[in-house]
Amino acid sequence: MSELDVTILAETPKDAQAIERLHERTFGPGRFVLSAYRLREHVDHLLDLSFTARIGTLLVGSVRQLPICIGDTPALMLGPLTVEPPFRGRGVGRMLLDRSLRDAKAKGHRLVILVGDEAYYSRVGFEVIPKGRVTMPGPVDYTRLLVAELVEGAFDGVSGTIRPDWSKAR
Repeated sequence: MSELDVTILAETPKDAQAIERLHERTFGPGRFVLSAYRLREHVDHLLDLSFTARIGTLLVGSVRQLPICIGDTPALMLGPLTVEPPFRGRGVGRMLLDRSLRDAKAKGHRLVILVGDEAYYSRVGFEVIPKGRVTMPGPVDYTRLLVAELVEGAFDGVSGTIRPDWSKAR
């Protein structure tokens, strides 16, 4: 395969079933017990900050962002980010990440957290949250809890429990 002609589009309600099938294929049924999924039970992701990657009409990737708070500080939780296995390693995930972070910053968001691989996400500015600074309900590997400041200094003084942004609860 040569270069892929990938289109990144804002997620729409019509994408929900295809994205759920993608998550099912790539993450399996165990995904529902993860702490990040527990947070998603109460608040919907933001469609204007969640994106799909398509090659023609084929959905090959997705990223979502959820409104959360760290203590009383508003933030976003990025994820899940996934790409169909045959299209991994070709820049699709990076395109989704770049678009989601750029649009979040443009809309005035200051902080994004996620649970993921530091080696992968550090390329776009994420770093491990210092131990003991935040807590997350349920089991979580704190070495994989990462933060990116969309505005310099936005994480200064922020601490507390990660929770859904109840002002946006269903």
